[in-house]
Amino acid sequence: MNTFPKLMPVGFVGHGSPMIALEKEGAPHAWHRWAQALPKPKAVLMVSAHWLDKPVHIGPNQEVPLIYDFSGFPSELYQVKYNTLASPELSQDVFALLSKAGLKPIEAHQRGLDHGAWAPLLHMYPKGDVPVLQVSIGTRVPMAEHIALGKALAPLREQGVFILGSGNITHNLRLANYGHRDAPVVKWAEAFDNWAAYHLNHFDLDALADYTQAPGAHLSVPTDDHYTPLLVAAAAAAVAGTPRVTFPYEGFEYESLSMRCVEFN
Repeated sequence: MNTFPKLMPVGFVGHGSPMIALEKEGAPHAWHRWAQALPKPKAVLMVSAHWLDKPVHIGPNQEVPLIYDFSGFPSELYQVKYNTLASPELSQDVFALLSKAGLKPIEAHQRGLDHGAWAPLLHMYPKGDVPVLQVSIGTRVPMAEHIALGKALAPLREQGVFILGSGNITHNLRLANYGHRDAPVVKWAEAFDNWAAYHLNHFDLDALADYTQAPGAHLSVPTDDHYTPLLVAAAAAAVAGTPRVTFPYEGFEYESLSMRCVEFN
């Protein structure tokens, strides 16, 4: 790839329910406006909460069907298509970077994009004209491993690749209020989301990694999979120095699900 004239921003998207793929207003509208305001990337490197393989897996480098990694939703959701481009070149670059960092990547080129990737991307880049590649993350591993992954991916910014984490800062499906999407946010979720926003604004990567000590953490992050893509993105941004942090979208759904998005510049 050729060198990009300016470092590409890094992002994190709070992707919410799979049903958001069928919507236009609210978060999807904000995602589209966010993407339009960014420099058009040469490719997107997705770090989704829904690919939890260790060591780091990479894929796809060819056109393969989407993964509908959920159940019990309306049939129309399983008909959603997102025909995007593959990039064997980017796959090779990522494999080389991760190998150099000692992360021992594994190619998984038959795996399609999961909804943590395609649900936000079909709103951000609806034409499917930006190549997309995913990498997996581990779960229940030291936070240092997520930071190492982010730092290893950081050189991709120079090539115009948009590194985009996808998860939710607060994500406790057992306590979500599915009967009331616009219910007032519960205090424990609000406290943790505010804590995360504070340490993002002050860009304290160590504090973000030590999230279990934060107020409301045990309820907001019962499993680490939806939180740690944020850490990967922040670590990727940190390599170039302290970034400017903005929030392209904020808010909650279902009483406790933070939809906060983050841009690191």
